[in-house]
Amino acid sequence: MAARAIWSGAIKIAEIACPVKMYTAATTSERISLNLLNRKTGNRLKRLYVDEKTDKPVEREDQVKGYETSAGHYVVLEPEEITAAVPDSDKVLKVDNFITCGQIETTYFDKPYYLLPASDAAEEAFVLIREALRNQKAAAIAHTVLFRRLRPVLIRAHRKGLIATTLNFDYEVRSAKEAFKDIGKRKIDAEMLELAEHILETKAGSFDPSAFEDRYEDALAELVKAKIDGRKVIPLKRPEPTKKNDLLEALRMSAGGKEEDKAPEKKGTPKKTTSRKKAEGETKPAPRRKAS
Repeated sequence: MAARAIWSGAIKIAEIACPVKMYTAATTSERISLNLLNRKTGNRLKRLYVDEKTDKPVEREDQVKGYETSAGHYVVLEPEEITAAVPDSDKVLKVDNFITCGQIETTYFDKPYYLLPASDAAEEAFVLIREALRNQKAAAIAHTVLFRRLRPVLIRAHRKGLIATTLNFDYEVRSAKEAFKDIGKRKIDAEMLELAEHILETKAGSFDPSAFEDRYEDALAELVKAKIDGRKVIPLKRPEPTKKNDLLEALRMSAGGKEEDKAPEKKGTPKKTTSRKKAEGETKPAPRRKAS
């Protein structure tokens, strides 16, 4: 794999140990990066920490972390004290138990990572674990120290490898019951429900992430290119929300479909290029340098 491993260790199941390497499965490195500038000079700005009482800059060696116990009063935590409190990493993904793949609520999912065998010698044990999980439609709950924190991890078979998803702790996940408590009980008209279900059936498809458009990135790329070209960008008009009295009529129109929606796309017809692709054409918006 071309990317650099962010973690190396071993999966430990009972007495079976399989050396693995972990790689990020999702990245934001392709996003357009903007820098903070001085409007008057056009120069980049740098981060500077100042004392909120004296307004004087504080040197790095004098910066220390603290926990606020009451308004304006803090317990100071020295760097070595924080380091000592962090769990030691034994570089082991120790499996605690196994669950069925669909058992865990997706609200507990944090970030996905790819797991690959660390060497050719580890491949046999790796494939054994992968196939056992796949055949049993099971996932392994493990834990290890990642980024200085002890993290629960869900390990599943994923194509030719394994995917490890870090999990949110229970205290980090907001209660669904509490979040939805203000939604009242409503009886939906039978015709409205039937029309809605019909729309779902006619719009049935398959999961294709390549079809997703990052409209913010595309709009940002178009804005940058327009600025370079000296053009003015016309903002898109946002659709108005459907009014309560118009909901049934909107459902009927949606279920009936529009003529242009029914027309199949002609073969060879080029897709509309996104703003990002336009921005990467003859005139590139700007070098994508990561902000420091």
